[in-house]
Amino acid sequence: MKFKFILVMVFSLIINKSHAQDPIFTQFYLVPETLNPAFTGISNTWNAGVIHRRQWPDGNRRIDTQFGFANNLVSDEIGVGISVLNHTEVFTGYNYFKFNGAFAYRIDLDNDWRLRLGLEAGYGRKDFNFNNLLLEDQININTGAINPGSIDPGVMDYSNNINFADFSAGFVMDQENAWFGVAVKHLNRPDISFRENANVPLDLFLTVHGGYFYEFLNSPTSLIPEGTNLLITGNYMRQGQYNRLDIGTVMDYSRFSFGIIAAINPEGRTSSSHMVTSLNPVLSFKSSEFTFGYSYDWNTSRIGNTQGVHEFSLTWQSSYRCDRCDNYKVKLKRNGEAGYQKM
Repeated sequence: MKFKFILVMVFSLIINKSHAQDPIFTQFYLVPETLNPAFTGISNTWNAGVIHRRQWPDGNRRIDTQFGFANNLVSDEIGVGISVLNHTEVFTGYNYFKFNGAFAYRIDLDNDWRLRLGLEAGYGRKDFNFNNLLLEDQININTGAINPGSIDPGVMDYSNNINFADFSAGFVMDQENAWFGVAVKHLNRPDISFRENANVPLDLFLTVHGGYFYEFLNSPTSLIPEGTNLLITGNYMRQGQYNRLDIGTVMDYSRFSFGIIAAINPEGRTSSSHMVTSLNPVLSFKSSEFTFGYSYDWNTSRIGNTQGVHEFSLTWQSSYRCDRCDNYKVKLKRNGEAGYQKM
């Protein structure tokens, strides 16, 4: 009976908790496509990248998340792109896969500011192989033999996978050195229940994000050369009862950058909740077309020895000169049209 109780507890956690939250990334400022479809085509040239996140790398607790994207302009105002998300949990065997197509439309508000409207539609799939679970009625307590099948009604009503359509929308306002955006994911609230004839709508995912670049010093020095900028950035996320605010600063040199981002729990659920849940050093190196980024989430809560979270990113931005794009040649040297692309 103890074994069966453990299984029931695992099922409860998997079905009611684990699958309700979207994967998130610390390096959101390097790969903004993870946040908002309105960033599609914002670089005015071919732009692609991948990011890999490994959470709690010690053995069976490991959680791996990968995200890849590619986008470009098809006209002066319209950007299109695709993205792929894959999320795997070693302990449960749970997998979440998603493929999206994105569309963005740019509206020039004045000489400095632009409004970008984005839409995203895709196909999602969640897998959990219940057939691989070892249940109580499969164990022969007299001989220790394992029967191949089970008739336990606790899991017979569950499907091994679910498929669903998903839609998201957002907007971004940007200029040379600043941006602000809002996006809402899962607008159609797809049903993600593994149980037949049940209905568990996926919670809306809200993200509010922005950043501002400014020149660090008016007079360059040997330690701080000309063109050095300081980025101040933030990203608030909320899904169901969970919320998180990432806020930090990054020093951006011509070929590399470094900084720190704090993950904050602004709405603690109990009196013992931590305000700051992790401190995350970030680092990136840049060439003419590629940017490599690394971050480490250092846990500051009482969860225990998690060995942190490692995140690696690699992005590519074509050096092709878009002669029809406004001011593109000038901004190309700064690695992008909007401030965050300098990273």
